[in-house]
Amino acid sequence: MPAGWRRGQKIHPATRTFLALRIAVNDELASLNKFFDKVFRYLNPGGRVVVIAFHSGEDRIVKARFREAAERGLVRLVTAKPITPTPEEVARNPRSRSAKMRVCRRLPAAG
Repeated sequence: MPAGWRRGQKIHPATRTFLALRIAVNDELASLNKFFDKVFRYLNPGGRVVVIAFHSGEDRIVKARFREAAERGLVRLVTAKPITPTPEEVARNPRSRSAKMRVCRRLPAAG
């Protein structure tokens, strides 16, 4: 990675490399998709799905799958935008800086 680009980044390049390796080795994105293939079938009416994503790849999937379920009339989005940690929380817990929480609720008439 060019030095000029690295200076503007908050995350060390090795962190990104290990993140990519962990995602690939654990097959995390495929596992998340398998979860979403089943979760809405088993969720009771009024039940909620809460997902905390720690990187953009996960968050992109969560956002798309929640939106897709909402368009099909299965759920209502409780959070239009993701909930992110406050600056105070990040100061207490720096690992929370990338967390994004999204919530949806199963509709009673969903079939």
